[in-house]
Amino acid sequence: MDNRATFNSRIGAVLAAAGSAVGLGNIWRFPCETGAHGGAAFILLYIGFIITVAVPVLICEMALGRRSRTNCYATFKRLSNSREVSVSKPLALLFYLTGAMCVLAGFVLFSYYSVVAGWTLGYTATAGVGGMMEMTVEETGRAFAEFSSDPVMPVVWLVAFVIITAGITVMGVQKGIERGSKIMMPVLFILLLVLAVCSLSLPNASKGLEFLFCPDFSKITTDVALSAMGQAFFTLSVGIGCLMTYASYFSNEENIVKDAFNIAAIDTMVAIVAGIIIFPAAMSVGINPDAGPSLVFITLPNVFNQAFGATPWLCYVVTLLFYLLLTMAALTSSISMLEITTAFVSERFGVRRRNAVAGIAIVTCVAGFACSMSFGEWSGVTVFGMGLFDLFDFFVAKFAMPIGGIFMCLLMRKFGEKEVTRMLTNDGRIDLGCFPKVFSFLVSWVIPVLILVIFVNELL
Repeated sequence: MDNRATFNSRIGAVLAAAGSAVGLGNIWRFPCETGAHGGAAFILLYIGFIITVAVPVLICEMALGRRSRTNCYATFKRLSNSREVSVSKPLALLFYLTGAMCVLAGFVLFSYYSVVAGWTLGYTATAGVGGMMEMTVEETGRAFAEFSSDPVMPVVWLVAFVIITAGITVMGVQKGIERGSKIMMPVLFILLLVLAVCSLSLPNASKGLEFLFCPDFSKITTDVALSAMGQAFFTLSVGIGCLMTYASYFSNEENIVKDAFNIAAIDTMVAIVAGIIIFPAAMSVGINPDAGPSLVFITLPNVFNQAFGATPWLCYVVTLLFYLLLTMAALTSSISMLEITTAFVSERFGVRRRNAVAGIAIVTCVAGFACSMSFGEWSGVTVFGMGLFDLFDFFVAKFAMPIGGIFMCLLMRKFGEKEVTRMLTNDGRIDLGCFPKVFSFLVSWVIPVLILVIFVNELL
């Protein structure tokens, strides 16, 4: 598509792609996984898997997206039928289904992700009026249980979050996604640094830093290694087409290998700084943050009250900034989720962007409502023994991501080493040394097996 939109600048492209990767998984899931799996030893394994597994899959996704310059469904369909790739009809059908699965996964992810993002938006508003000041952990626990199970307010905040996301996305690639990323990502970095300084100023903050940066290798087990590999894969949101869609807007001069490592570096930095915010603060008051939803909505408000309660204005500022940080991270990721489906609907069916965004936003609110109700009045409604929210999460994180990653590697392998080298080096204009050979080996033989291990482990 010669007239297809592209990012206007390299920094805009990188920040948008990094914003897609940076999300609640960095500030919520990463500290939980780190706290539950041994701290620094887990982080070292996580970084190793980022470099050896997640980044190569990310490069696959970006290379395929830029090569096709279309939505993720059409990418699998077009490239599997290209003259450079020769596949049988059954395998071509599997590629088509993988592309369709990516579109569906993007929609499903946005639907249930917006529920939690709506919670963060609601808690930001509550923090803004000082609603969590001087609350005990029992009070914050009771408040979260009442809020999450309420049939009205979580949905109101969900709809508000979807409207904000849609408002940015509808403005297009350059004026919406790129411009928004250039504003939100620097703000996110500033919030991270301010909160990290506040946390490090607390008594006994060194205990949190020791947990994060002094590895105890005796804590490494098979379960810890598998969890680290799963977190590495999850944190970059690879396998469902977010970065494939964004890369379809990259210019032909973009160095996607360098971009992939930059994105991974930014994503990892955000996760580690989030750990610097949470662990010193939590350990200064004797709490280990290793529990799911309760971490950010029950445990941390109490941590902030205990740690900064002697200075009420500082407690207010830290609590408010933390929930602003969560909301900002959620927003940068949700835009890429919405763009997956927007690109597909607008290009596949010729629908104008604003109409596609509006229609998808409405359907997302309906699906999100169902997910939200699974914490309240519909908690008894289960499918395969799971509530609707958990079912959506299972489909995306434990099925679509690993399957999508495997088929992205398989499609990349089908191009052959020579063509892959041309794709990565921009037709020889970039010198990558022996990297294309190493990359081809990893993508062809090592990474699909490792992803399959994650897939089987998550299902068991």
